[in-house]
Amino acid sequence: MLKVEHGKQAELIEQARFVRATVFIHEQGIAPELEYDDLDPACTHFVGTVEGEPVTTARLRPIGDGVGKVERVATLATARGNGYAKEIMFAIESVARASALRELKLGAQLTALPFYERLGYEAYGDEFLDADIPHRMMKKTW
Repeated sequence: MLKVEHGKQAELIEQARFVRATVFIHEQGIAPELEYDDLDPACTHFVGTVEGEPVTTARLRPIGDGVGKVERVATLATARGNGYAKEIMFAIESVARASALRELKLGAQLTALPFYERLGYEAYGDEFLDADIPHRMMKKTW
């Protein structure tokens, strides 16, 4: 069973970075200097664990005017297909609503568009490259 925690604690960020490094750096080949930025302290980090081990993560960053940006959504390959990323997204939306955000935006890898569309996100704007991977912006408003 997945346990989702969120916050800004160093231990939580360390768990998030483990999942992000495994997925983005080792699996997708993204350079560490692109993956690790100076925005972590401004974000609320979400980590899902199974039996105490981190398996999925994302972060939420307020960007102003009632809008938050969901970033660094990742699930370990061995944990995919269990609905864990969906649970992380639901947790983010719950926290966003409770903190008076009215819209969430995210940059989705093209392969992930159907996942976010099933959660009610709509793509907008042109395709763009982030770390040499094609993306589209998406948003959900309530």
